[in-house]
Amino acid sequence: VYRGSVKDFPGFDASQDAEALYNAMKGFGSDKEAILDLITSRSNKQRVEICQAYKSLYGKDLIADLKYELTGKFERLIVSLMRPPAYSDAKEIKDAIAGIGTDEKCLIEILASRTNQEIHNLAAAYKDAYERDLETDIVGDTSGHFKKMLVVLLQGTREEDNVVSEDLVEQDAKDLLEAGELKWGTDEAQFIYILGRRSKQHLRLVFDEYLKISGKPIERSIRGELSGDFEKLMLAVVKCIRSTAEYFAERLYKAMKGLGTRDNTLIRIMVSRSEIDMLDIREVFRTKYEKSLYNMIKEDTSGEYKKALLKLCGGDDDAAGEFFPEAAQVAYRMWELSAVAKVELRGTVQPAGGFNDDGDAQVLRKAMKGLGTDEGAIIEVVTQRSNAQRQQILKAYKAHYGRDLMADLKSELSGSLAKLILGLMLTPAQYDAKQLRKAVEGAGTDESVLIEIMATRNNREIAAINEAYQEAYHKRLEDDLSSDTSGHLKRILVSLALGNRDEGPENLTQAHEDAKKLADVSSNDSSDSLETRFLSILCTRSYPHLRRVFQEFIKMTNHDVEHAIRKRMSGDVRDAFLAIVRSVKNKPAFFADKLYKSMKGAGTDERTLTRIMISRSEIDLLNIRGEFIDLFDKSLHHMIEKDTSGDYRKALLALCGGED
Repeated sequence: VYRGSVKDFPGFDASQDAEALYNAMKGFGSDKEAILDLITSRSNKQRVEICQAYKSLYGKDLIADLKYELTGKFERLIVSLMRPPAYSDAKEIKDAIAGIGTDEKCLIEILASRTNQEIHNLAAAYKDAYERDLETDIVGDTSGHFKKMLVVLLQGTREEDNVVSEDLVEQDAKDLLEAGELKWGTDEAQFIYILGRRSKQHLRLVFDEYLKISGKPIERSIRGELSGDFEKLMLAVVKCIRSTAEYFAERLYKAMKGLGTRDNTLIRIMVSRSEIDMLDIREVFRTKYEKSLYNMIKEDTSGEYKKALLKLCGGDDDAAGEFFPEAAQVAYRMWELSAVAKVELRGTVQPAGGFNDDGDAQVLRKAMKGLGTDEGAIIEVVTQRSNAQRQQILKAYKAHYGRDLMADLKSELSGSLAKLILGLMLTPAQYDAKQLRKAVEGAGTDESVLIEIMATRNNREIAAINEAYQEAYHKRLEDDLSSDTSGHLKRILVSLALGNRDEGPENLTQAHEDAKKLADVSSNDSSDSLETRFLSILCTRSYPHLRRVFQEFIKMTNHDVEHAIRKRMSGDVRDAFLAIVRSVKNKPAFFADKLYKSMKGAGTDERTLTRIMISRSEIDLLNIRGEFIDLFDKSLHHMIEKDTSGDYRKALLALCGGED
């Protein structure tokens, strides 16, 4: 199936088009609208024919005329469209290595994403256009492992058969693990050989196997083991092997997000993919960034340049919201992987060795006695002990001084630091109970806190929270949730508060039935039974079972279950179901995303930041750190450092543990 957005123009006549372009440029000023309309609605093959017809009719070079008539980004885009793809690539590479400095990002993007045939065509076009050898020029302009990998890619000899040998898959995964994570220093040659030569099909399985044996995605190991342009190139290669469409969707998003637009990247991708996989890119873009590529271009560019880009993009996926199988396959594999990866959950706070509760109690008393408070000493003790040890310190403090440590800390500390330290001194269940209580009492309810806690805690944790809640507030949590929320949200929270989710393994027949229930509802319109059926399945089935249900759901509908929830529900109910789905898919990633949102942009949501850092510090904060860097390309440590200050920052960084 053809997945480009630009197709051959029916009833095409090269001479007629050549004449139309000639007339659009004739006289004073040019008719840019006419030029862009014509050129973006012809395929590349047809544009090349127009160039030839133009020359035979007028004895002039169409590209030279266009360059003369047009200016800026619009000129660059239109001229780019007139060249055959291989010549376009050749020109981009020539520009990337000409002059002072090299545009490594451009080299990486082109050489990591092109097929063998495209690489061969590029090398030939380069030779033809510049009478130079592509490899020689690139070798002259780059160095080290980065250069070696580029040379391997330039050979265009990646294996193309889809026959996969399981033994070789296991061997390659093991070799990569031994070349990086298990070795002092890194054996880059292994990475270059395996990632540069093996077929896409084979490597996808290698990456799955790698995740199984190392507990982390290959990308994370590459980030840890390699550096500089070589690291960027290898990450690009891995992304293109997993899904070229996803790689380009991400490049496009990064080219437009934030301040300023990277127009060269935008032009290069929109032109080069318009006749290959623009529909797949749009698809992944829509799934990943929750807005259509069309809309993002529309918000980010202007004038004729914008019009031309939108024509290359084709349709607006926000309008139709229609999904393509390619994205469904990517989503399907995600559930597959979340089911097999044996990820070991690890917190950042471990019990302290040589622990002495009375000694710690004395240190804390000294830090608070007399004038002024030694916050540093308090942070040091509290963040470096496990929760169980902190409970012992509370007892030792009372036994030694006849005083209540919590009360003393409260009177000595203030602001965010006080909330953080006092929160760490409570047991996890007491802390959660307190956050829930705060969310329901007083005017207004903080639904997002209720959802975050209730959707992510397991049965054991929920039971402990219920008990702590009753003890602290002499009310049942379920009653407070009931009286403070309403409708479907209330029913979801009450169901979760029972803490009796199944804990068994998946049941395939049942999973198929469950998926069918969700899928049937998703297609017809009786809104009530929709939430009810989602509730009866999402709030009661075990996590392993739900993973299978969500996979079956994709098979039946071509959509990820998240998409169905977003499309059919709104407000808190939507957020609650999404939180459950994401928690099932990858709980550390769910929290990484919440942490990122609490710090990005103006101002910091310190309540969320504090709450998650406290409640995950002994459960999975290490995993959250790993997901954070995978998702946002920066470390959690770095972001906390940039976004908070003073003793509060010091304490958060102590909980966070190392810099990734």
